[in-house]
Amino acid sequence: MKETLSVHCNERKSAVTMLVLHATAHSATEAVECLDKLALSSHYVLDFDGEIFKLVDERQRAWHAGVAYWRGESEDLNSCSIGIEICSRSLGQKPFGEEQIAKLIPFCQKLMRKYQIDPRNVVGHSDIAPERKPDPGLAFPWKRLAKEGIGLWYQPKNAEKMPENEIAALLSLIGYDTRDENKIKASAYAFCRHFLPEFVEVDEDVMHLVDHHLPSEYHFMNDEKFLRTLKAVAYSYK
Repeated sequence: MKETLSVHCNERKSAVTMLVLHATAHSATEAVECLDKLALSSHYVLDFDGEIFKLVDERQRAWHAGVAYWRGESEDLNSCSIGIEICSRSLGQKPFGEEQIAKLIPFCQKLMRKYQIDPRNVVGHSDIAPERKPDPGLAFPWKRLAKEGIGLWYQPKNAEKMPENEIAALLSLIGYDTRDENKIKASAYAFCRHFLPEFVEVDEDVMHLVDHHLPSEYHFMNDEKFLRTLKAVAYSYK
C-alpha cells in the first residue's frame, strides 16, 4: 500500500457505519492530484493494477460523499463512512479489472469486520447522491461482492413476499432519498445502476456523463421487471 496523505480531512463526528464505493476516470496518481486540486479526498484509491493508495487515515473524516442521504441519514455521511475510489476510464460503464476486484473484495471484508458495517450500508456514490453522481457505474460487480458478504443482493422470488407496491416506499425501505419527486426519480435510476444495469444508458463520452447522468425519460419505472426487482430488493433490505 502506498501512502499519499491528503490535507483535505478533519475529525469525525460519529463512528464508522458505512462503506462508500466510488469510481474515478483517472489513474490513482491522477486521482490523487485531481482530488487535491478540488480540495477533496477519499480514504483509499484502488489503481488499475490493484495497488491501493492511502490518502486519509481511517480515524479521520475524508471529504468524499458530499451532499448525500442514506437510510434516513443526511446530515454528515462523511463522518460515518469510509470512501474508496476505484479507477475506471469508463467511469464504471465497462467491467472493472480482475486484479482490482480480487484486491477490493478482501479489503472491503476487512473493513466491514473491523467496523461491524451492516451490509445494507455498503453503497455506491450514486446510491447516496443519485441527483449528482453516476459512479461506481452500471458495470460494477455488486452481485459478486454481495456473494462475498459485501453489500446485499436479492432473490427474485422474494418479490412475492413484499406487500408494498408503491415505488417511493420501496426505495425508501432500501435506503434511498425519496423526499421529493425529483429525488424519487433519481433514486430509481440509481437503483437500476446497482441492481438493473440493463435499464441504464451508456454514454461513451465520460466527461459528458459526469454532468448528464440522468435519463431524459423514466419509462423503466413502468416496467414490470423494475417493480418486481425493486420489491425483491426491498425485501432483502427491510
